[in-house]
Amino acid sequence: MTALAEPLLLLDAAVDEVAAVTREHARATDDAAAFPVAALDAMRRTGLLGLLVPRSHGGRGGDLRDLVAVSERIAREDMSAAMIFAMHCQQVAAVVSHAGPALRESLLPRIACGEVYLASVTTERGKGGHLLTSDSALDTAGDRLVIDRDAPIVTGGEHADGFLITMRAPGATSPTQVSLVYADRADLDVTTTGSWNPLGMRASHSLPVRLTGTVPGHHVVGAHGGFHALTVQVFAPLAHIGWSACWLGAATGALSRVVTKLRSPAGRKSADLGSELLLSRLGRVRNRLELVAASLHQCVALVSGGGDLSVPSAQLRLNALKIEAAEQCFAAVNDLVELTGLRDGYLRDSPLRLERTLRDLRSASLNYSNDRLLLANGRLALLDPEVHLGWA
Repeated sequence: MTALAEPLLLLDAAVDEVAAVTREHARATDDAAAFPVAALDAMRRTGLLGLLVPRSHGGRGGDLRDLVAVSERIAREDMSAAMIFAMHCQQVAAVVSHAGPALRESLLPRIACGEVYLASVTTERGKGGHLLTSDSALDTAGDRLVIDRDAPIVTGGEHADGFLITMRAPGATSPTQVSLVYADRADLDVTTTGSWNPLGMRASHSLPVRLTGTVPGHHVVGAHGGFHALTVQVFAPLAHIGWSACWLGAATGALSRVVTKLRSPAGRKSADLGSELLLSRLGRVRNRLELVAASLHQCVALVSGGGDLSVPSAQLRLNALKIEAAEQCFAAVNDLVELTGLRDGYLRDSPLRLERTLRDLRSASLNYSNDRLLLANGRLALLDPEVHLGWA
């Protein structure tokens, strides 16, 4: 075994373990709308929470391609658990790239060893998930930052060990002057202010919470008021790529289960594999997922290339990925329900698990609304008259 191959094999084993635990508990966490504690424990135990933490800080030193591959694999078993993982990694990437030395040195080793699961606090009542403004003022008290933040949706908020929180920068004169602050759970009072009983994504346990407390002044991630630049380079790209990987993984897992059943002896008896209707529907599903996969991996290459992601063509491409992944992955699983019929496709106790996957994927277009991104892309299209498409 070479030194290069060993970490990859170890990562594969870690992902297999997390996927197995996730699969074991997915039905129960969906039924109860309960956070997947066992899956998170497995992510802690295997070091998977430290996927994007540099090896110099004890992490796995993974990259964006690793994030996509791991998120897709977990999403085949449970999309909620995969989204929890992908969003945690988005937060880690922000700390790695924009936190100051003191915060990186204290926080990253804790993430690497599984001690810290990070949650994101970006939503606010009245503005929804719009990232680039905040109505909540961040105050100062000596050398500490004072946090008083009410958020209507915080995925995993009751179980997070730390939070990255958006707030209006101290002394800001505009709601667009937003800071990102890390807060350790030990420094906060965390109060749940509502319940979570959704159609799908039930195990994401995205409750409303209020966070109050103070944190050291060096816990600002990036410059005060500079969250816009961080969003363009890290937050938005990793959100669109991570979410899309989860949606693609969920839909790919559904297709795999259907094809496996069709090819089984029982499936060959119950379905006519020569049916043109069945084959054309199956082909359409595969086409949808191939197009999403192509767009996803193109965007991974774009972001990994280190170029300027603020230019219109890059923004258009990343937004288009999120929009199309949300629409096409849901449509693909909906097509599979039609293909397999009432008993195998629609019933909750079907081993194909299409019903849960369909409910989960219905959230995709709402998770940072497709309508909002289409509006942004319409404006961006006017700034790119030469139409620099993804291959250009």
